[in-house]
Amino acid sequence: MDTQGFAIAIMAAGKGTRLKSKRPKVLHEIGGRSLLLHVIAAAQQIVPAEQIYCIIGHEAERVRSAIAPTGVQFVMQEEQRGTGHALQMVKAYFALSGQTIPENLLVLSGDVPLIRPETIELIRETHLRERAAMTILTAVPPNPTGYGRVLRVDPGKPEVTAIVEQKSLRPDQLATPEINSGIYCFQTAALFEKLDLLDTNNAHGEFYLTDVAAMMVADGQRVVAVKADSADEVLGANTIAEMMHLDAAMRLNTARRLMASGVTIFQPETCVIDAEVEIGADTVIEPHVQLLGSTKIGSDCRIRSYSVIEDTVIGERVTVRNGCIMGSAFVADDAVLGPYAHLRPESRIGEAAHIGNFVETKKVTIGKGSKANHLNYLGDAVIGEGVNIGAGAITCNYDGVNKHQTTIGDNVFVGSDSTLVAPVTIESGSYVAAGSTITETVPTGALALGRARQTVKPGWVEQKAAQRKARKD
Repeated sequence: MDTQGFAIAIMAAGKGTRLKSKRPKVLHEIGGRSLLLHVIAAAQQIVPAEQIYCIIGHEAERVRSAIAPTGVQFVMQEEQRGTGHALQMVKAYFALSGQTIPENLLVLSGDVPLIRPETIELIRETHLRERAAMTILTAVPPNPTGYGRVLRVDPGKPEVTAIVEQKSLRPDQLATPEINSGIYCFQTAALFEKLDLLDTNNAHGEFYLTDVAAMMVADGQRVVAVKADSADEVLGANTIAEMMHLDAAMRLNTARRLMASGVTIFQPETCVIDAEVEIGADTVIEPHVQLLGSTKIGSDCRIRSYSVIEDTVIGERVTVRNGCIMGSAFVADDAVLGPYAHLRPESRIGEAAHIGNFVETKKVTIGKGSKANHLNYLGDAVIGEGVNIGAGAITCNYDGVNKHQTTIGDNVFVGSDSTLVAPVTIESGSYVAAGSTITETVPTGALALGRARQTVKPGWVEQKAAQRKARKD
């Protein structure tokens, strides 16, 4: 695809007052990331980041900070005086920066997160093929009331005569089903020429980009329209409720995409699956699972109900039992987790390892075939292969100031309810007796006992009862 002479501007300066939120509208999230990041991700499928200009204004530095890692450029719109004014700021930016003005400029809205790269490419290709001065992306929703309408010369032809707002429609135009999406493509020189002619003679006292269409038509320039496949794709969100409608639509689309690639998702409407999640074929996702962030799951896995997995990589043939929580972890092939295991950041679970009931891990590497099946805390530890960690055993990694590491070699047996006080090393092939507190190195092949010697006092219960009775008397 030739992207030379082509750039994208994204309008993201608005406040979104109807959201009743202190957060900038474009930073509200659906599908696991902000509205604006969704739009930028789609745009980056068409042009490189350096050819994307994000127009910011309200809470500009907050938006800039959130979006800067994408590598897009920023244009300031300190006063938000309408869509036409936003593009006037783009024109001024090119004049001041000395950058080469692109031949064509495609304009997106930062609050239309369902826009697909295929649709952006559709409007771009239509614009170039029709040699248009302006190309308008339209849609036909079930109920067009409240939206500006696009009037064509002929229903079967691409040429447009005008964009008319709902309140300005004549009675014979009310039935017009095609709405203006607010997404356009322009010949940049033609657009910049018209921007200086815009006025604020309207109810809101703003510069409207839609007025450019009428100006171009009046001058005999070619203005055309192309229809999006789905109205949902081009609709924005002005309230939290509308945003959650878009979130549901996006997540359902994600689930459908995954199911089309061979993933089984039972009751997908109950699952929360972010847009970036990747899952291999023949994996089964049970109801009420949350898969968040950049999670990647291999093939032939089973993720059971009520598990929440975020930014985690899971290998193949892994079983995640009910209610597991994982964040920024790695799980190798054939591992078995849960139920109710908690893998905190930097947990690396080895091949065929078992992490069981109410086991918590943090910054730990657990080797192939090792098992911790019941009620353990394993933090800041390197654990070898074939290790068995008994019920209730823990690593004491924090001294109140610093964290320390526990190292456990291969084929070690750690008995139930043992306490390993870091820094400490348990060498390969050794045993730790149940109930021990270990503070020193356990050599290879040794048995370590770190508990008080048992004392038995025969008849103590009867003697104690007699003493209590005597005191009462």
